[in-house]
Amino acid sequence: MDDRDAEPAREPVVTTADHGPARVVTLNRPEARNAIDMAMRESLLDELRRAADDPDVRAIVLTGAGGTFSAGGDVRSMEGAGPDAVRARLAPVHKAVRLIATCGTPVIAAVEGAAAGLGVSLAAVCDHVVAAEDARFVAAFGKVGLVADGGLLWTLPQRVGMGRAKEMLVFGRTVPASRAFEIGLADSLAPPGRALEAALERAAEAAALAPLSVAAAKRLLARADHSLKRLLEAEREEQAVLFGSADFAEGRAAFAERRPPRFEGR
Repeated sequence: MDDRDAEPAREPVVTTADHGPARVVTLNRPEARNAIDMAMRESLLDELRRAADDPDVRAIVLTGAGGTFSAGGDVRSMEGAGPDAVRARLAPVHKAVRLIATCGTPVIAAVEGAAAGLGVSLAAVCDHVVAAEDARFVAAFGKVGLVADGGLLWTLPQRVGMGRAKEMLVFGRTVPASRAFEIGLADSLAPPGRALEAALERAAEAAALAPLSVAAAKRLLARADHSLKRLLEAEREEQAVLFGSADFAEGRAAFAERRPPRFEGR
């Protein structure tokens, strides 16, 4: 077969690029507004695992290609899916959501355009959400006859409160970026087209902190049981380990010498 007849190589549905200590993980189906099909679910989980396991990656930025964060689950790929297929579709998403919430690496969402459905779920579970000023969030699962998934029924009330979560989930309200920032769904705003730039700036701030300390904070915050008694017990154990770390020794030395610390994550 003539090489000219060969199909062009397809772009990966999830791409990565390192910017200093930050790794940008990009949902890359711009022709479908980054709708999340099965291939993207599995690829996203793989790339998040690689980033979280890489000691040189001090922060992860999750974003979407083509000016859209994500239109959510790929509805066109859902036709005829039985219960077992639905469970298989959700498995990599659930693993990715748990990884974002519990991994030791800070994860920052950079939202341009729309974050809809499962796209909102992925953004909401991140440690920090940067939204472009013209971005919008919509979780109208009821308009297609489904319930919110990707952990949104857990993350959204934590971010915005139960009443505001119901406004989005029960009434299907679209939330513009200004309102998202006001209620806590977005943590900071950026000019249109500059959400990724702003997210990388936040990533650099997080990367400058002691990795073991950040990881401990994420583990404690992600605990399902937030009773004060159990939290204090877990805090005691985390702190006991950190006191013996090289990063704590470096932090003390840097404080005494009035210089920036050089943390190594050990």
